[in-house]
Amino acid sequence: MYWYMKALKQYVGFSGRARRREYWIFTAVNLAIAIVLGIIEGMLGGPGILGGLFNLAVLLPTIAVTVRRLHDIGRSGWWMLIVLIPIVGAIVLLVFVLLDSKPGENQYGPNPKGNGDPEYAPA
Repeated sequence: MYWYMKALKQYVGFSGRARRREYWIFTAVNLAIAIVLGIIEGMLGGPGILGGLFNLAVLLPTIAVTVRRLHDIGRSGWWMLIVLIPIVGAIVLLVFVLLDSKPGENQYGPNPKGNGDPEYAPA
């Protein structure tokens, strides 16, 4: 939950870098919540309002963590717009978010891995 809450707290923080762990835990928790909301709405026969509200609530944090993830590999956040290219764009963005951090400091800030240890996670 540390990584999920970290991404939520920086919901309008488009500067800096986000490591893979932060991005993927945020994405996985959002997916799990969306699935649970979908199941609940399906059982209640709802029109999908809960899921829509949740997606709207996490839209800005999702964009912010994706931009910071792109910064971590040394790319501008504008690369996120590549998803507008059908199929190929989504594949390219997926490859980008799967890449490891650029070592050391880059133009977007210091390496979020801190001491260089890939398992480093500040408390």
